[in-house]
Parts: sequence; structure tokens; C-alpha cells
Amino acid sequence: MPVPIPRQRAVPAVEGGQAQTAPAPAPGAEPLSAHPAAEEFAEHGGGLTLLVIEDDPAQTLSVPALLDAAGKPIKVRTARNLTEAERLLTDDVHCILLDLALPASGRTSSSDGAEDELGTLKHVLRLAPRHAVLALTASDDTERATEAVRVGAQDYLFRDELDSRVLTRAIRYAVERKRADMAQHQLTESRLRAQENARLERGLLPTPLLDGAPLRFAARYRPGRSRALLGGDFYDAVRTPDGTVHAMIGDVCGHGPDEAALGVELRIAWRALTFAGLCGDELLSTLQQVLEHERPDDEIFATLCTVDISPDGRRAGLCLAGHPSPLIARAGGLAELLPYENSGPALGLLPRARWPRQQVELGGAWSLMLYTDGLIEGRVEAGSRRRLGQDGMVAMVRRQISEGLSGDGLLEAAVNEVRDLNGGELTDDVAVVLLERGPRA
Repeated sequence: MPVPIPRQRAVPAVEGGQAQTAPAPAPGAEPLSAHPAAEEFAEHGGGLTLLVIEDDPAQTLSVPALLDAAGKPIKVRTARNLTEAERLLTDDVHCILLDLALPASGRTSSSDGAEDELGTLKHVLRLAPRHAVLALTASDDTERATEAVRVGAQDYLFRDELDSRVLTRAIRYAVERKRADMAQHQLTESRLRAQENARLERGLLPTPLLDGAPLRFAARYRPGRSRALLGGDFYDAVRTPDGTVHAMIGDVCGHGPDEAALGVELRIAWRALTFAGLCGDELLSTLQQVLEHERPDDEIFATLCTVDISPDGRRAGLCLAGHPSPLIARAGGLAELLPYENSGPALGLLPRARWPRQQVELGGAWSLMLYTDGLIEGRVEAGSRRRLGQDGMVAMVRRQISEGLSGDGLLEAAVNEVRDLNGGELTDDVAVVLLERGPRA
């Protein structure tokens, strides 16, 4: 697919080595519209500008007349040295024709100490990384011309073969090749960024370490930022050697990459501290120290909910740091929220805060859902100011459980319904974790 040449801004003709318009073609010369490249220039809209960089005291170099597909002259600028070229090299220049015989402004050497014959070309390539470059050399210097292409020029031309047809075609191909190279480079960078984002996402959304636990685990996560993979919400679940299952979910205020990175750090710190034997107030106090040390701004805080479920699965310890209380659905009963009265403040708000650990009776068979406030802050319908809230979420989950949903199906249905009620994607991050214990566990 041809790469389009951008429309250029008008450049006034200036005498004395400045921007100038190429002269009209000689009588009898074949017009550019008859060239094979003419139709291609018509697609691009014409309007090309060529910058010629050469120092020719004898003035033996003559750039032939060039016309675009509409019969308008292709603008030509000339520079006698690199300083002048830098001044003339504006955004509307599409291609550079560089005389390889142009002396460098300073001696450059290769890695072995020898003088670098392509030092001027390398300087131009650094000066104009987004421009197409054609190397001009003598016809008996094929080896040097080939090396110029290897270094980074799009093509090379010989002085004694320089005519309208050859130069026009070379400019066209050089510009298109450069555009294609730039597009490929951007595509490669995009792929690398996507791979890096995927690696970061794997850090944010871990694989729970629950081997041997008699519980089922499910999770859903959707970032609120447009086209983002990461958000400030985070969660994790692990089983310690004594058989206790620990789970947590948290939310760093804000939605940018800094908040996402902080969420990853808090999750990793939580896992390490949990395996070290910390829980309850001691664990949250240490996490607050981590947050205060790592946060980019003193105003940033994080909410957190942690539960530690006994090895028999019938009891749990609950700690809340400014976070919504989990929802539990016991066998034979309606889904309801766990107590919130003894919660503590969000991490990062009070320097000497405390987070009491509440003992909760779970029963024999149950489903425990941890979530971030993104799930309850969506609107109840498009354009409405009323939010779903915890009561609306409880009613929704009760209905979905009564319809026989559980596990991944329950979470998928809950997140999709909240989004549909909102009339589109939610603006806040959403994370939901579900732990279930069956009647035979």
C-alpha cells in the first residue's frame, strides 16, 4: 500500500542558495505526468520539496527540472554546508539529496581510528531522522554508495546519471521507503509497549497461590482508563503452610500509571508480609509504611480489605481500611454485607491509625465476594445521577444467585450488568474476587 506524502506548507522562493523553485523543463523534455511515477504523485497530491546539500565550487551539479503530477514545479532548496542545511531543514522538506563528497565540518573517525568517509551522511541522518535521504556520488564509487545505503540512506544516485526521470523516481521511492520504515518502527514500538503492558498486567493480576485449598477462586478486573491494561485496583490470594487462606483486594486513589504501579507494589508487599506471618493490624501498619514511602504524592491513599480464612473454612478474620465490606452468601440464606462497624481508615491518611481484626462466622457452605467501589459507583441507567450503591449490588447478586449463577459465571454476569446499567463502560476501575466453599469441602 503506497505511503502518503504529507501536504507541505508554501515555501517562498529566495535567492542566493535559499529556497528556490526549479526552472521549467527544457523544450522537448518529457513531462513528469508521462512518467510511471506520475499517477503515484497524483495519489499523494504532489507538493514535494527537495533539499540539496552539496558544495560544488565549479557548479557542475545541476538539478534537473522536476514537476509534480499537476504540472507544478517541485520545490528545490540548496545548502552549501551542514550549518546552512540545518537552517533550511523544515518540516515541509520531504527528501534530502546529499553529495557524499561534501566535506565534514569536523574530522570523524571510525572505531578503528581511520577517517570516516561517511561521517557527513551520518551527521545528516542524525540531523534528519524522519526525512528520506538520497546519497549522491561518482559513478566509479559504487562501493561507497552501497555502504551509504547500509548506513541509513534510502538510495544512491550517480552524478552522471542525474536526470529528471531518475531523480523524480528516486525521490518518490525514497520518501515512500522512509515512510514505510517509520511506520514499521512505530508498529514495532507499539508491539513492544503492548508486551510491556502485558508483563505489567501479569504483575497486577497475579495467579493466586491456593494449591491444596478446599476453596474455589474466581476474579474479574476491568481498568477504567481508556485503552489501559492497568489501573489502581489490585487483589491477591494465597494459602500459607498452616492451611489458612488469605485474600485481599485494594484500590489506590486515582487512575493513572503511577497509581497502577503503586497497586502492584502494595500487592507484592502484601504477599511477602503474609507469607512472613503478619496479619491484621500489624500487616496493614507495615503496608501503610510501604505506601508512604512509594507514593509519588502525599495526597495519595489506598483502601484495602483483607480476609484470612481458617483451615477448616468455617471462620475468617476481616480487616477493612476504608474499603467497602465484602458480601457473603451462606447456604440457604440471602446474600448480605459483612459488618463494617469496626473498620479503620484508608492507608496513608492517618500516621498512627489502627485496623481491628473482626472475627466472622462463615458456616459450612458459602460464597464470599470482595470488590472495589468501581462496582457500586456506576449509574443505575444511562444519564441518571443515581448510583447503584451497595444496596443495589446486594439486590443484583441475590437475584443472580437465585438464577443459579456461581463462580466465574456470577462475576461475569455482575460486571456486565453493572456496565449495562451504566449505559457503557465504567469510568472507575473494577476488581471483583469470589471465594466459594461447597457443602462437601
